[in-house]
Amino acid sequence: MLYFESDYTEGAHENVLKALLETNLESLSGYGTDKYCQQAKQKIKEACQCPEAEVFFLVGGTQTNQIVINAMLKQYEGVVAASTGHVSVHEAGAIEWTGHKVLELPHLEGKLQAATLKSYLQEFYADPSYDHMVFPGMVYISYPTEFGTLYSKQELADLSSVCREYELPLYLDGARLGYGLMSAACDLSLPDLANYCDAFYLGGTKVGALFGEAVVFTKHNAPKNFTTIIKQHGALLAKGRFLGIQFDTLFTDDLYFRISKHAIELADMLKKGLQEKGYPFYLESPTNQQFILVEAEQLEALKSKLAFTLWGKAEDGRFIIRLVTSWATRKEAVEELLALL
Repeated sequence: MLYFESDYTEGAHENVLKALLETNLESLSGYGTDKYCQQAKQKIKEACQCPEAEVFFLVGGTQTNQIVINAMLKQYEGVVAASTGHVSVHEAGAIEWTGHKVLELPHLEGKLQAATLKSYLQEFYADPSYDHMVFPGMVYISYPTEFGTLYSKQELADLSSVCREYELPLYLDGARLGYGLMSAACDLSLPDLANYCDAFYLGGTKVGALFGEAVVFTKHNAPKNFTTIIKQHGALLAKGRFLGIQFDTLFTDDLYFRISKHAIELADMLKKGLQEKGYPFYLESPTNQQFILVEAEQLEALKSKLAFTLWGKAEDGRFIIRLVTSWATRKEAVEELLALL
């Protein structure tokens, strides 16, 4: 069986495992107060060129989105997101469980457009009964999007401008951030994210770590007593060292970016092979997620030999499948996949 189902089917990069093993018997304080967490936070601040940033480590993407969004919203507010956004579709109502509504807006290939956001906000405040409605309290986007697409620097700047006009925090889900930043189509950097976003997170689970995400609040705007809020949600890891050691390793010698680039290179190899074989693409993705269209008989033939994600049906009735490369994907596996196809 070939696994191209997601970017977290393997464990962790060998450097991360080595660091965990080498530090295993050290006695360290808990809950993220150890020296490795502090080192990792400093390295992340330096990578973002944002010395005023506040960095927190959490255990997974859903927990991170739920806790950050719940902490930043007032009780009568909701979070604005594309209708395809991860918090809208694939987090089992985690946001709604906290009592906040996801306010869905139309998207363009997974991206929330600044003009769409501004039109929505104008209409909301033009409604004479808006005080009977769920207030838009912040804006959620992801980079890359659920479709593997990327915001350009200008698109992010435009979204940020609208958010600042309406005093809404802009929060970016970076579960696959490394793969977005290493794409040839990317014209953004970590310092750009720190400039345009009020908060974002660096995904570790999908980019070389066993587990874990690093949340960055960029403007002295971390919610008050955020560590306590994390604890209330049951997501404060007692052995916080495991998060700090992993991110300290990932942000040493550009490891995070080097392994992300590897995934992009193999995704490009896969894309080229698919094009040569005549497979139609559902859309153009410049990242590690590739979406192709297959007939029903092709779908059935692949199921016993290939692990993939069934993304849905296209308007013409063909099936959309997603193929994903990761930091751990081998060139030989891509060659085997192309031979199978």
